[in-house]
Amino acid sequence: ETFLGNSGFEVVPANGAQDAIEAFNKMPRSPDLVLTDVVMPGMSGPMLADRLLAIDPKVRILFMSGYDERQVVRRYVIDRGYRLIMKPFTLELLRQAIAATLAG
Repeated sequence: ETFLGNSGFEVVPANGAQDAIEAFNKMPRSPDLVLTDVVMPGMSGPMLADRLLAIDPKVRILFMSGYDERQVVRRYVIDRGYRLIMKPFTLELLRQAIAATLAG
């Protein structure tokens, strides 16, 4: 969060998917990008993405995960065309992934 804020991004942190949906709905405009983990308690990152894209189909989603070859990562992230950054990652790799995701 600090790195992103110091890099010129406005960061709206969320504690889980439901909190992210609530924050998303309260924003005066949709964010340019949502960074989410693939595996989370309660609601997965791909499920969160589906919910947010139903609200705004233009929002870009960047996933992060420590599970490279798991079926859920392949089926619901990679095969659906989302960008994925693998943990652990450097701040420079995160910056590059964000830039690439925003560029489309």
